[in-house]
Amino acid sequence: MKKKNMGGRRRPPTGDDQRWPGYATGIRVCKRLVSHATTHRRTNTVSVFLGDLSLINVCLLTYDKDERPIELSVVLLKLAAKMDNVMYKNAVCKSERTPVETKEAISMASSSSLSPPKVPKELYFINREKVLNSLRQHLTETSRPLHGFVLLQGGEEQTRYCTDHLELFRQESYFAYLFGVREPGFYGTIDIATGKSILFAPRLPPDYAVWLGKIKPLSYFQEKYMVNMVYYTDEIVGVLQGHYKEPGKPLLFLLHGLNTDSNNFSKPAQFEGMEKFETELNTLHPILSECRVFKSDHELALIQFANDISSEAHVEVMKKTRVGMKEYQMESMFLHHTYMYGGCRHCSYTCICATGENSAVLHYGHVAAPNDRTFEDGDMALLDMGAEYQFYGSDITCSFPVNGKFTSDQSLIYNAVLKAHNAVINAMKPGVCWVDMHKLAEKIILESLKKGGVMVGNVDEMMAARLGAVFMPHGLGHFLGIDTHDPGGYPKGTERSKEPGLKSLRTVRELQERMVITVEPGCYFIDALLVPAMENESTSKFFNHEVIGRFKDFGGVRIESDVLVTANGSKNMTSVPREISDIEAIMAGAPWPSNKTAPSNS
Repeated sequence: MKKKNMGGRRRPPTGDDQRWPGYATGIRVCKRLVSHATTHRRTNTVSVFLGDLSLINVCLLTYDKDERPIELSVVLLKLAAKMDNVMYKNAVCKSERTPVETKEAISMASSSSLSPPKVPKELYFINREKVLNSLRQHLTETSRPLHGFVLLQGGEEQTRYCTDHLELFRQESYFAYLFGVREPGFYGTIDIATGKSILFAPRLPPDYAVWLGKIKPLSYFQEKYMVNMVYYTDEIVGVLQGHYKEPGKPLLFLLHGLNTDSNNFSKPAQFEGMEKFETELNTLHPILSECRVFKSDHELALIQFANDISSEAHVEVMKKTRVGMKEYQMESMFLHHTYMYGGCRHCSYTCICATGENSAVLHYGHVAAPNDRTFEDGDMALLDMGAEYQFYGSDITCSFPVNGKFTSDQSLIYNAVLKAHNAVINAMKPGVCWVDMHKLAEKIILESLKKGGVMVGNVDEMMAARLGAVFMPHGLGHFLGIDTHDPGGYPKGTERSKEPGLKSLRTVRELQERMVITVEPGCYFIDALLVPAMENESTSKFFNHEVIGRFKDFGGVRIESDVLVTANGSKNMTSVPREISDIEAIMAGAPWPSNKTAPSNS
């Protein structure tokens, strides 16, 4: 309704003032909403349903102490935010809302029930003890003396090419695992004979205190990182020689080995004066990598928090996604939530925010495909995003229609992937082979595609022809911890398959208790894989060419959760809406979590 120009400051409405015809009705609705929220208040969540506001297609205003007009919906949102973690639907009415009030309303509406946990000092002490015990056992079994030092070099700060711009530093992962040091330029060692740990800190110039802050004493690092001693890096030679009680040159066990995900080698420590030591490059890496496979309770707590805050952020993005937005806006909302409420300055990996046909690009989001598409009504979104907290990561993928409603084709593909996802989690337990889990996911997806008319023929024959890899070319999952793709997937004695799909597996091991592994089946329509398979004489017969044409620009669906292998089964550490009914309800304004629980097998 068009308002009359009153001129000057407007006064609050009184009685049946006809200048604000929606005001009285708005007040009644607001009172009813507040009453409803108070009556239905739960432990952490208040459900405020604003459907009644659809009856009021007018401007609702209230006034502050200076008689300035404030949008009533902003007041409602402020009230809701004060009443815990509130989910709300379509709270914004038509009004003369200012940009500042809009931002404040959105800010107040987004909240979190989570608080970043403190990292226990003993976490890294426990990690060092585990590595030390494993190394001692290995040396004993190979009839080698129990002396020498484990020596690792931490990461160094890097500038952007030739400039003085320092890139945000993140510690080298093996060093972070053993010592937890956040600062650059450190070395760390463990005395195999005594078990004592020593850190070596860089000797900082006086100007550091001017530009970068107070120079911490060595005692600060000793207490913070729970080590026995701390010296400066220019004292490494003298300190290690002084602590070595055996004849001859001190022996250094250095980190050197292949990362089977990247095919890169870890870099062994280097420092001035290394010629005064014996070095050993083959023993440490496999032992340290194997220790990282099995998580302690402290590690699991950090991975769980990374999952909790990332799950919450995924739900926030889902709630706020609207047709016509940019992909990078979804990435921005996720990064904001995990940093704002979780203290997560780092992401576990580059966010993948793919919509439409981009969702068939497995590692979309890189600099040449930078999450910049404007998505349209009818698109599916595939959001693969995970926060990192205190070095420990998460890796979660949600797929949903950007308009909040699944079509029949979207439901077909989504439910095929969801059925595979849930079946794998239910089957997981110690002793189960991961290759078998991958094949289980492939078979379930092919069976669903056959049921939906996309594929025809015998599913076992499709499996033998490796058609599962046409729709899911990546591996089912990977170890997760300090790195998104944590090491240990291919220990000595294991081999990578050369078959399509199976060659992309990041591990072929049997599951064991305390492993954390992602479960991420997917179904994608990728021309580079579909066209050759559909034209091949031996595999063309399995495709319903007419039906599959409908999915040419569909993109893909991936559903990914982080799962802990327990003594008797598994535990899903991720908590996001998975069922279609839950996703549609969330995107329509329903609260999360609902009464349903995540799939588990424990």
